Amino acid sequence: MPSIQRLPDIVANKISAGEVVQRPASVVKELLENAIDAGATRIVVSIKDAGKQLVQVIDNGSGMEESDALSCVERFATSKIRSAEELEALGTLGFRGEALASISAVSHFELKTRHDGGEIGMLLRYEGGELSEQVKNACEVGTSISVRNLFYNVPARRKFLKTNATEFRHIFEVVKAQVLAYPEIEWQMFNDDEELFDFRSSDIHERLNFFFGDDFSASLSEVHEENDFLSLHGYLGKPSMQKRQKHEQYIYINRRVVQNRMLSQALQQAYGELLEDRHVPFALLFLGIDARQIDVNVHPAKLEVKFEDDRSVRSMFYTIIRRTVRLQDFSPDVVDRDLAGKSRGFSGKLPQENAATLKFPDVPSRSSTTDDLYREFRDSIAETRDSGRSVVNEQAGLFAQKPDLYNEPSGEEPHGEFKRIPARFLDDEQPEPEESETKIWQLHNKYICCQIRQGLMLIDQHVAHERVLYERAIDIMDNNVPNSQQLLFPQKIELNPWEYEIYREICDDLGRLGFNLGAFGARTVMIEGVPQDVRSGSETFILQDMIHEYQQNAEKLKLEKRENLAKSYSCRNAIMSGQKLSLEEMRSLIDKLFATGMPYVCPHGRPVIIRIMLDQLDRMFGRK
Repeated sequence: MPSIQRLPDIVANKISAGEVVQRPASVVKELLENAIDAGATRIVVSIKDAGKQLVQVIDNGSGMEESDALSCVERFATSKIRSAEELEALGTLGFRGEALASISAVSHFELKTRHDGGEIGMLLRYEGGELSEQVKNACEVGTSISVRNLFYNVPARRKFLKTNATEFRHIFEVVKAQVLAYPEIEWQMFNDDEELFDFRSSDIHERLNFFFGDDFSASLSEVHEENDFLSLHGYLGKPSMQKRQKHEQYIYINRRVVQNRMLSQALQQAYGELLEDRHVPFALLFLGIDARQIDVNVHPAKLEVKFEDDRSVRSMFYTIIRRTVRLQDFSPDVVDRDLAGKSRGFSGKLPQENAATLKFPDVPSRSSTTDDLYREFRDSIAETRDSGRSVVNEQAGLFAQKPDLYNEPSGEEPHGEFKRIPARFLDDEQPEPEESETKIWQLHNKYICCQIRQGLMLIDQHVAHERVLYERAIDIMDNNVPNSQQLLFPQKIELNPWEYEIYREICDDLGRLGFNLGAFGARTVMIEGVPQDVRSGSETFILQDMIHEYQQNAEKLKLEKRENLAKSYSCRNAIMSGQKLSLEEMRSLIDKLFATGMPYVCPHGRPVIIRIMLDQLDRMFGRK
């Protein structure tokens, strides 16, 4: 007797269902795609018991004739394509002809449909893939599919489903992704007979605000770009809206929900240091490209897409995103959650929280407002000076126009912009103004507070200096700017084996940065010169700390060597929280901060500046 036999269709369908129907959310996704392909303008989704008891999708699309209704539940039966050639230019979401056969094989399946040209519809019922009832039925034009008791005949699969909360969260995310992708369709959703939403308008902002919180859409940056190769439009979140999970990052290709690691990585890299470690930005992006340039027939779930020209797609995608995020104002305002609203979870209800949060303001134009914020600060200072209440002894002659911070005099001729000027002074050398006259002050030796025209600007002194040093380090290494100060007494440091290996890896780049180093024995390094920003007496500590920071960044962030070194240098060499600064040192730091390319975040993504506007303070004190 032959040992190899052809499996019965019912067994084959159950096996196939394991690839297509992984959980209730998979059923919802397949049914929604069919409804969209049918040209529906209204779709209603009903869920019970997190999809285990019922998943129902009703649409007002074109519906099906009797013969099509009977065929649609068969394997590899589809109206979307006719030949293999059509796979190369798909214009529909579905095309495999497996979904309904797989779903009906593991559930009690009911299909009601009426073609737009028919007078009466059809009702079909299946149990475990077997047709159990076929009758005429009076119904509206369109299709209604009900999937009950999912996995009732596959107990092993049902046993491994997660809790109702987890399964429903997956369902809600699937529905949300389609609701955002097709604003021209009216959407309604019920969970255990409770209505969650009913969108009648095509306003995408209404939907964004519902899902993510009141006024959420006002804090997004719009993306819009078209060329002969592709189009990209949608919305990007600002750094304060960064998430730890990627399920609030939506990327569509030809309006198909996709999961593409290349595009996700390009998006992450386009934000760069604007993001904190291991955080991802919010994104709602629609990429349009010739269907012949992509392959969606990669996996039964149809979530993966391959491009014919990966490099060109990634390059354009990255460039557009990076240009968009660089042209925005990234200084956050402090607002109250009660005023700003809160992101809605799958329950559709707003959790009650009163903690303060950071929210980026809406930017009406694509131009940067960095200059505007800095101008506010300078104008505020100028007003004080013009009124004859100067807060600095301008005649002291102790400072140049843009002094470098926290360095001892070197005795050497300075090099261009990177001029070394002493900035450590005794209190009696710097006359203190009356408290009522100053508009810059230090809070707990940690934050710099500045009065601006519209309120108050707070600056974290450590991360501000870190941003200044980071950009300077990048510029020095890129342009080979002389930046070394020779030590009168060279310092010797002995490294352990792993430290020495890292030192050998980065020693050339350390030289470009301004470290003059030489070997002195097996694992001993002689420090003969250091960058001009390194504080006197800290040479050995800075080098060893940089090596440790470099290794941590390499392990966690996978940074390019030059960027890693610049981040390590700036982090370990920046002034620390708790260090007292003079008034002129604070001014100098602010000037240098606003001269950088991105003053709003440090190289690791932490915010540098926070604004508190007068109208926000008025609301907090009940004045408005």
